Amino acid sequence: MTSFDIRLIAHRSPAYEETVALRDDILRKPLGLSFTPEQLGAEGGDYHLACYLDGALAGCLILTPVDDVALKMRQVAVAEEMQGRGVGRALVERSEEMAREKGFREIVLNARETAVPFYDRLRYERVGDRFEEVGIPHWKMRKSI
Repeated sequence: MTSFDIRLIAHRSPAYEETVALRDDILRKPLGLSFTPEQLGAEGGDYHLACYLDGALAGCLILTPVDDVALKMRQVAVAEEMQGRGVGRALVERSEEMAREKGFREIVLNARETAVPFYDRLRYERVGDRFEEVGIPHWKMRKSI
């Protein structure tokens, strides 16, 4: 099994800027969207996880505190050449461990419909009905951790 180096990175650090570029390439540009300075500035209170393989950024995700119990997972992005190699699973599993260590008991997320099978395999459950966000279908999902 591949050994990934997953770590928390600081907002506005060079590592953070690298994850912004990855998120932009994978999640934003295909939809004709880009980040605003305000959106990136609002991420200061979030937990930023980055996954590296052989020193290169392979993927990232953000956990945003919702309240004392829950975190919202968002902006999960895996480099195209790394997709299908376990990067996303490793990131999600490490984020769940970190959330538990910090005293959180639930993770919620809005999954793009194409990503729902991935989260199903990781035992997330759908909540409510399908909805549209950024112009594409999504499902609200949750998991007790």
